[in-house]
Amino acid sequence: MNSDDFGLGGGGDPFDDPVEEEEKKSKKDKDATQKTDAIHLRVQQRNGRKSITTVAGLSPELDLKKIVKAVKKSYNCNGCIVDDEKAGQVLQFQGDHRDNIKSFLIDNGFPEKDIKKHGA
Repeated sequence: MNSDDFGLGGGGDPFDDPVEEEEKKSKKDKDATQKTDAIHLRVQQRNGRKSITTVAGLSPELDLKKIVKAVKKSYNCNGCIVDDEKAGQVLQFQGDHRDNIKSFLIDNGFPEKDIKKHGA
């Protein structure tokens, strides 16, 4: 038996303010549901002259497979979709294609202000 069985409402810190605790929970829920609308284009150096372009921040409602297929065909590179714990699904392409992918996204209706190109 614990204190909840007797209706005492135990199990929490007796000195905590219950209103603050509810605000913390609602703030966490808001943070979880808020998603930045920015699309991030980054390049990662592999070994030697090899590099990978990553595209993060695309909406999960989009058909990412079709996007990868179209970019691969347009720019003659290989690509795939990778699941990341923090960023969700990320598109990866072989080579530095940040400018190409930015123009591809703009041509397909994405606003230019939402696309952030990282690196030099």
